[in-house]
Amino acid sequence: MQTFDWPVRVYYEDTDAGGVVYHANYLNFMERARTEWLRALGFEQDQLRTEHNLLFAVHSMQLTYRRPARFNDALLIQSRINKASGASMQFEQNIYRGEELLCQASVRIASLDAESFRPKSIPTFILTEMHGDC
Repeated sequence: MQTFDWPVRVYYEDTDAGGVVYHANYLNFMERARTEWLRALGFEQDQLRTEHNLLFAVHSMQLTYRRPARFNDALLIQSRINKASGASMQFEQNIYRGEELLCQASVRIASLDAESFRPKSIPTFILTEMHGDC
């Protein structure tokens, strides 16, 4: 199964008063990794909206925090698609500091019509690039 790795550096603005990454910022790191994966495959989200009337939105997610990330840590966000069908994709995203797993997430993404916000099938050309043999 294809994975995408995105490096992230923890900045002071990502942390709380104790120098620990604020819990909601893990969501930002994962969102950026998914966006950069699309970009690396040649898909810009603004172009998908204007040319294909397509948006992606988080439908649901489940996270497990294992260890805290801290100011100045070099992190790796690893993403892969577990399942894709119809108008949704299920991502597994893990955040590592070196070999240490800090956070695990299961993220369900909905594919939507940009005007009506109704479910819209994920185009085959995107699935082929992201997942290979969907």
